[in-house]
Amino acid sequence: MLESGRVVGEASGRNGGQCNGGLANDYGSLVARFGLERTRAFHRAYVDSVDTVERLAREEAIECDFTRNGRLKLAAKPQHYDKLARTADLLASQFAVDVRMIPADGIRAEVDSAEFHGGLLAAGSAQLHVGRFGVGLAEAAARRGVRIHENAAVTTVARNGSGWHVKTSRGDISAVHVLLATGATSSGPFNWFQRRLAPVGSFIVVTEPLEPQRLARLLPNARSYVTSRNIGNYFRVTPDSRLLFGGRARFAMSNAKSDVKSGDVLRATLERTFPQLTGVRLDYCWGGLVDITQDRLPRAGQHEGLWYSMGYSGHGVQMSAYMGEAMAAAIAGRPEANPWRELDWPAIPFHRGKPWFLPFVGAYYRVLDYLY
Repeated sequence: MLESGRVVGEASGRNGGQCNGGLANDYGSLVARFGLERTRAFHRAYVDSVDTVERLAREEAIECDFTRNGRLKLAAKPQHYDKLARTADLLASQFAVDVRMIPADGIRAEVDSAEFHGGLLAAGSAQLHVGRFGVGLAEAAARRGVRIHENAAVTTVARNGSGWHVKTSRGDISAVHVLLATGATSSGPFNWFQRRLAPVGSFIVVTEPLEPQRLARLLPNARSYVTSRNIGNYFRVTPDSRLLFGGRARFAMSNAKSDVKSGDVLRATLERTFPQLTGVRLDYCWGGLVDITQDRLPRAGQHEGLWYSMGYSGHGVQMSAYMGEAMAAAIAGRPEANPWRELDWPAIPFHRGKPWFLPFVGAYYRVLDYLY
């Protein structure tokens, strides 16, 4: 395994620790586009992906605080509740998902905030410490003989007879197969993939430890929470009694300066959502990149002989673990293990690898959130 930095130093190692068993898409739109059976297969992959994380953590004895407390999607506007209710009906009737709606007059028993107008509760979703999970996976792989090379950025991938010659910043290797799992990387010889992904920053702040009684009033069931806006937020209680609060905040890349600016935005949103936390100390702030596809569906398969799996669009914790096993099976001759194998993947129009369009995308979604 070649890692340009350190294991779990980017991508899922920087996320908010949610492990949710549903797609990031509107299910009705997916059924209209792909049909019911294919959409069911996509959904089943996400359900199975959460089970995969749980199984790996158990089998490899990875201490990562994995818990299934469910995910509550919160309606930021009254009309969002109606849309969530339609989704819940479809999930229950056609996908056999354990979901229920919490109306506006009952939502304060779940989230002590006046900002929300009900929500959709999905029981199967989970949360975990992804950094510990990722390190645990690396240790499990090493125990089985996998050679992990950190600080080994790939500079060239070229055909070498029936195999491949890979140049890195630490030396060269030869391989029969190469699997790219680069996500939102902006470096390396991967322009074909970069033109098909939008690397969007996601940012997080974490409060000081809060009194258990205070957290019990704020979020009594300690679920994973996400809001229904296009530029929404996600939050949860950590095992050490902090509130982790994240979101897009700004449509920008993640770097030291950008993370600080986004942290200020998140503090304002946190205090608007929970006025009772106004002035609370923030102990941590960080950011990372999400590799988003145009339709927010993953992509996996082969391009000119190179295997790839990426584009998890904010669901990389569970889907990357699931797709590791799926792609191993595909490379071994079972392509049906890859649920995304038949999806086409056109380039994002006018995208040449540098995400110049992010501010315009952000402005577009802000208008949508204001109007709808």
